[in-house]
Amino acid sequence: MFFDRVVVDISAGKGGNGVVAWRREKYIPKGGPTGGNGGKGGSVTLQADIQLSSLDWFRNRRILKAENGVQGGPNCQKGRNGKDLILKVPCGTLIKDSKTGEVLHDLKEDGQIVVLCQGGKGGRGNDSFKTPTNRAPNFSTDGQPGEACQVELELKLIADVGLVGYPNAGKSTLISALTHVRVKIAPYPFTTLHPNIGYIQLQNYTRIFIADIPGIIENAHANKGLGFEFLRHIERTKLLLFILDASGIDGRNPSDDYRVLRQELKAFNPDLLERPFLVVLNKIDTLEAEEHIQDFKKQYALGEDTLFEISATEKLGIAPLVEAIIKKVDSLV
Repeated sequence: MFFDRVVVDISAGKGGNGVVAWRREKYIPKGGPTGGNGGKGGSVTLQADIQLSSLDWFRNRRILKAENGVQGGPNCQKGRNGKDLILKVPCGTLIKDSKTGEVLHDLKEDGQIVVLCQGGKGGRGNDSFKTPTNRAPNFSTDGQPGEACQVELELKLIADVGLVGYPNAGKSTLISALTHVRVKIAPYPFTTLHPNIGYIQLQNYTRIFIADIPGIIENAHANKGLGFEFLRHIERTKLLLFILDASGIDGRNPSDDYRVLRQELKAFNPDLLERPFLVVLNKIDTLEAEEHIQDFKKQYALGEDTLFEISATEKLGIAPLVEAIIKKVDSLV
């Protein structure tokens, strides 16, 4: 199962207690306080890791706590500090207050670190309280509790290009053809149940990341089909690719599909309609495609640099599309 949203309770470690101890040695005439300080509690740190793609690790780990500090010892021994708890999350993870929904941190870059909860300070042993006027303090202090919070982790994939289309429009086949990533492909609706991400590697070894989200249907904003649960994964993309089925095999036509997709994006986040986009008419190798393509061109007068006709299955028209994606993304940097 793909996890992209989870609520967790996080606690830093408590500081170790200070202790009361005395120096008692037979041949030393004057002893004194020798109680050591407690160690600091471990802190909880979140770190973005580009190797991770979901929040699956947190599926059965909803309560997370760093190690407590160890109490001090005799002979002025300081207690060991508690180990910090480092939690790795995918790049693109939002850390939100679970009650208010306020975004506290946004981990966008690989290696980015946020200290979410600080460990408690260790308590003081009686040795630290001695003074010229109080040479035998008989008290110590306890360690302080660590910080605690409940946060919601929400993943928004970071990709350059986002694929948007109806179920069975051929998005999974297209991302396989563009990026050589292996995804499930089957001739039934909602084959894709969670986002997939792949990349096009350029000659200079830079990469263009492409995100494929589950299919959108009419009234997805009203929670029909898979709803708009996964639309947030294209909110960070620079370029949108509308993938339209030109074959009409499911009783629809690309003109209506394009209208509905834009309508659903607007219902979710109107800003998405302001993004640069390309329109891809897929499945041109079918007999019915030509009629639907001509009808689409009459209704939507899109330029040749915006509209592409392809067959992802037969890999027709893929090269010009890849060239256009690279050119468009480069212009948006």
